Amino acid sequence: QVQLVESGGGLVQPGGSLRLSCTASKTIFSIDSVGWYRQAPGKQRELVAAISSGGSTNYADSVKGRFTISRDNAKNTVYLQMNSLKPEDTAVFYCNARLRVKSSSVRLPGDYWGQGTQVTVSS
Repeated sequence: QVQLVESGGGLVQPGGSLRLSCTASKTIFSIDSVGWYRQAPGKQRELVAAISSGGSTNYADSVKGRFTISRDNAKNTVYLQMNSLKPEDTAVFYCNARLRVKSSSVRLPGDYWGQGTQVTVSS
């Protein structure tokens, strides 16, 4: 069973930076499109950044200029570089991805979620 694995969360001071990563647990699958979501306590999960298989990106207004989503296809990994972090960025971050069989056009049905990684911005 395929799983998305996230890493990079932690505790950081306001103005600091973190880099999250998301990769498929099985190398026979390739990551297609990806969205990074976050969910703060008492809040609904929201999309903060997305990247297509072709590399086009979109960002929520609240993170534009501070967050950068990117991908390294050779490593089958998607990153979320978060700079100038604010306390209001504190949330559990999740990656969500469409997957396909490596070296083919066969897409797995539906989408897949990572386990979530906690990002806490506090002094």
